[in-house]
Amino acid sequence: MINIPECSVVVITYNDAARLARAVRSVLRQSLRDIEVIIADDASTDGTEKVVREFQRKDPRVRYLRGEVNSGGCGVPRNRGVAAARAPYVMFLDSDDELTRHACKSMLLEIERTGADFVTGQISRLYERTGKTARYYPALFARRRTVEGIAREPEMFLDSFSTNKLYRAELLRRVPFREDMHYEDHVFSTALYCAARRFAVVPWVVYLWHRASAEGDERLSISLCLTDMANVRSRIRAARLSDDILRDNGLGDLVHERQRRFIRQDLRVYLNPLPSRDPAWIEEFVSVIRPYLAELDPVVFETVDPLLRVCCSFILDNRPDELLVAARSLNGPKAPPRAAVREGGRTYWGTVADERRDITSLRMAELPYTASRLRHEAVVTGEGTLVRLEITTYDPFGVLTATPGWTAFLRFRNHRVRLEPRPREGSGGGNAGDGGYLSEATIDLAAIRHGRLGFESRYDPVVEIVNPEGRVTSDRLLVDPSSKPFGMTILCHEVIVKPEGNAAFLRVLWRRQGVLRQLPRLKRAATGLLRRVGGPEVKLRVYKGLISVLPPRADLALFESDVGAGYTGNPRYIYEELRRRNAPLKVVWSIAEARGNLPSDVRPVRRMSWRHIWTMARAAYWVDSHGMPLAYPKPPGTRYLQTWHGQGIKSVGFDAPDLRADFDGPRATWRAAVERWDALVSPSAEFERVFVPSNGYRGRLLRHGSPRCDVLVHGDQEAVRRAREELEIPHWSRVLLYAPTYRDRAKGSGQSVRADLAAMADALSGDWTVILRTHPVERFEVPEHLRHFVRHAGSYPEVNDLILLSDALLTDYSSLMCDYAVTGRPMLFLIDDWDEYRRVERGVYHDLPAIAPGPCLTTTEELIEALRDLDGLSASFASRYIAFRRTWCADEKGHASARVVDAFFPAAHAQAPRPADAPERLPARVRQLSRLPLLGRPR
Repeated sequence: MINIPECSVVVITYNDAARLARAVRSVLRQSLRDIEVIIADDASTDGTEKVVREFQRKDPRVRYLRGEVNSGGCGVPRNRGVAAARAPYVMFLDSDDELTRHACKSMLLEIERTGADFVTGQISRLYERTGKTARYYPALFARRRTVEGIAREPEMFLDSFSTNKLYRAELLRRVPFREDMHYEDHVFSTALYCAARRFAVVPWVVYLWHRASAEGDERLSISLCLTDMANVRSRIRAARLSDDILRDNGLGDLVHERQRRFIRQDLRVYLNPLPSRDPAWIEEFVSVIRPYLAELDPVVFETVDPLLRVCCSFILDNRPDELLVAARSLNGPKAPPRAAVREGGRTYWGTVADERRDITSLRMAELPYTASRLRHEAVVTGEGTLVRLEITTYDPFGVLTATPGWTAFLRFRNHRVRLEPRPREGSGGGNAGDGGYLSEATIDLAAIRHGRLGFESRYDPVVEIVNPEGRVTSDRLLVDPSSKPFGMTILCHEVIVKPEGNAAFLRVLWRRQGVLRQLPRLKRAATGLLRRVGGPEVKLRVYKGLISVLPPRADLALFESDVGAGYTGNPRYIYEELRRRNAPLKVVWSIAEARGNLPSDVRPVRRMSWRHIWTMARAAYWVDSHGMPLAYPKPPGTRYLQTWHGQGIKSVGFDAPDLRADFDGPRATWRAAVERWDALVSPSAEFERVFVPSNGYRGRLLRHGSPRCDVLVHGDQEAVRRAREELEIPHWSRVLLYAPTYRDRAKGSGQSVRADLAAMADALSGDWTVILRTHPVERFEVPEHLRHFVRHAGSYPEVNDLILLSDALLTDYSSLMCDYAVTGRPMLFLIDDWDEYRRVERGVYHDLPAIAPGPCLTTTEELIEALRDLDGLSASFASRYIAFRRTWCADEKGHASARVVDAFFPAAHAQAPRPADAPERLPARVRQLSRLPLLGRPR
C-alpha cells in the first residue's frame, strides 16, 4: 500500500478461524474503500494464519500481526493493532462479530463534521440461534448529537464497548488498553470518557454483535462465560479501577453514575440467569459481589430499577435464598413477590417495610383486576401422558382477599380444569404476606384436543382467577429451573414439558413425529397449488366473469368498515338504521379478522375469501368507509355508497404521501377506485372543499352530517357504562382519551405516543385515568407499571363509546378531533413535532395552532398543567371552539343515518318519524360565554 488509508480496522482474534473470515469480509465490503484491515492474532493454534494469508493474497489492504504467546485477554492485540495503524482513524472489531456496510464511512463523516474525539454508534445483538436482532440500550442512541464531555451525559457510561466507535488514532495512543486483565473495555472506556473533550453519537447500527446459541459453546466470548466465578471477580476489579480513574481525573462526582452502570448492566448479567444456578454457586456469588456493593453509597441504589434494588438488598443482607426468589422476577413473566407490605401509601417487597425494597413505582398493588398479579409456583411431575401439578399461589397484594367468591382454573391451551385452592397450613387464610394457597391438578395431555392432526405448537399453562363478575386475571406457572424436561408421545407427536427461560416458567411443546414430519412439505405444496388455483389473479378473473353474466340481487348489500376492521364507523350506524326500519335487505359484513362485537344478526364474511368475492359480485349495494378491494370493478347495476372515515387537517387523496408522488400506477388505481362511488357522505362544507377535489370525486354528495356522529349528539349512557366497566375505570376518575395519529414514516413504531405517560401518571393518577387509543397501524404496549393509570384501548371495538366516556380529548393531528367537537368537551393538542409533520411528514391543509379549539402543547409538563386548569382553559378557547364546530360540525344534527338511508336506499323509506334536530351541545362554561348558534351550510 502506498497511500495512507483513511481508516484502520483492527480485528483481534484467537483460535477463531471459522468465524474470522466473516468478520474480515464485513470490513473489506465497507462502502469506504480507502481502508486497511489489521488482523491482530493473539497466537492462534488453529487455521487462523491460513485464513489470513488467503485474504492477503486476494486483497493488499489486509495486514497480519501475529503474537508469539497468547496474552489471555484482548488488551495486548488491540494495542498492537493501534501501534501498527497507518490511518488517522481507527475502529476495532472482534473476530466473531461484523461491521455494518456503511459503518466506517458514516462515522468518518460524522467525526470530521463534529470535530469529536470519537464517534459512537448503535450496537445490535444478533442471536445466532434465531437470527433475531435487538438493539443495545436503544434510548442511548435515539438522537444524533454531539456531547461536550461525559459530565453532560453520564448515562453514556452504559456504552462501555470499544468496538462500536471510531477514534482519532492519536487519542488511542494516549489511552491504551490494560493488558493484565479481562473487561479491559470497561476500564478503557472510563479513561476514554475522561480524556475526550467532545464525542458524537449516531443513531444507526454500526456493529453486529453475534451472540452464540448456547453458553456451552466453547467459542463463547469472555463476556458470556458467566458461570466462572473468576469472571465475576474480573468485572469487580474493572469496576473498582474505573471508579479510581474517575477520581484521579477530577471527576469523582461521576463515580455514582458509573457505579449505577455496574448495577444496571454488569450485575444484571449475572442476576438474569441466577435462578438456574445451584445453591452453592449462588452463595459464592453473593460472597464475591457483596463487598463491592457494600462500598457503594446508598444513593447509588436509589434510581435503579426497583427489582434490581431489591436483589441488591438481599445480597447486602447475605440472603441468597431470598435473592433467588427476587431474581426470578427480573425476566420472563416478571412475577410479583411472594409477600408484600403496604404502609403509608408505599409498597414493599417482603414482610417488612424496608425502604431498600420499596416497589411502589411498579404499581403492582394498584392494577385493575384483570391486570392484577399473583405468583404461582408449581412442582410438576409426569407419568405416561399425565402431568401432575402441585401449585402454590401467593397473593401479595390481597387481590383474592378483596374478591370474595372467586374461582380458580388451570388452563392448558384450550383445556380448562377447575382448581380447589386451600390455604396452606398456618397461612392464616391466604392473606398478603402469608403462605398462600395450595392446589393440585392432573392433566391428561392425550385427552386434550389441540387442533388438527399434525399441528405443532407451544404454549404456557396459566392459572386463571375468575371474580364473580366474570373478569379473569391470569399468570404463568413458575417451576424449578433445574427440573428436567420430560416427554411423551401422543398421536405421532412428541410432547415435551419443560421449564422455559431464565425465570423458568412452565412450557409445553408439541412436535410432529414419523410421517407427520412430512406435513410441512405437503402443506407448502398445497399452499402453492391453492395460490395458483385460488390466488388474487384467479379470484379477480372469476369475479369479472361473474359480474359479466349474473345480475345483482336487489335485496343484498355488502357492508365494510375501514378495510374490514370490524363492526364500526359510519357503515355500522347506517346498518343499524336499516335494521331499525326492518328494511327488506340482506346485509353481509366484510370482516378481515374475527371480531367480538358483531351483533348476533350480522352475517360476517371473511374479506377476500371466495364467499366474499361471490357477495361482492352479487350485492346490489356496496357500503364502506375506505375502499372496497381496489382492483375490483363495481358490478353493473350495483350502487356504491362511500361514507369515508373522518375529516380534519391532514392531507388526503392525491395530496397524501402514498399518492402524491408522480407514479402512474398507484394514482391510476385510486382514480379508478373513486370512480366506482355513486354517492359520498359529506359531513361538512369544509370536507367538500378539501376532500372532493383532492380525490378527484365528481359524483353525488349526501350533505347530512356523519352517521357515526349521531350517537355523539344524542348520547348513550349504556355505552358509557359498558366502556367504563370493560376498561375497569373507577367511577370517581375523570377520563382523558388520548388518541394520537400515526406517523407515515414510522408506522408501527410506537412513535405516535409522544406524551410521557410515566410523568402523567406521577402527577395525575389520583384524579385521571388515560384511555390510550392508538391508530390501528400503530404498535404500542403500555408498560405494566403504568397500567394502573393507562388503559390501552387500541382494539376496543367502538371509538364512540370512548368518546362518550371521556371528559377530555388529547390528540395531535387525528381526524377524531372533528368528531369529538360534536360533544363540546375540552380538547388538548400535543404537537411537539408540528413543523416536521406539516413540512416533511404528512402535510396539512390548516394551521392547527391558529384554529385549534384548545391549547397546542409541546411538552408533557405543559399538558399536566393544562389538565389541572381544564375549566379555565376551556373558557379561554370558547370562541375558537365555536368557530371550529362551525367549520366541521355544522351539519351534525343527530339524524345523519336516517337522512343517508332516505337518500340512498329507496326500498327503505322511513317507517317511523324522523328524529328532530338535536340541540347544540357545548360545555357549560362555553354556553355562558356565547350563545351563537351553529350555522348549517347553504343549500
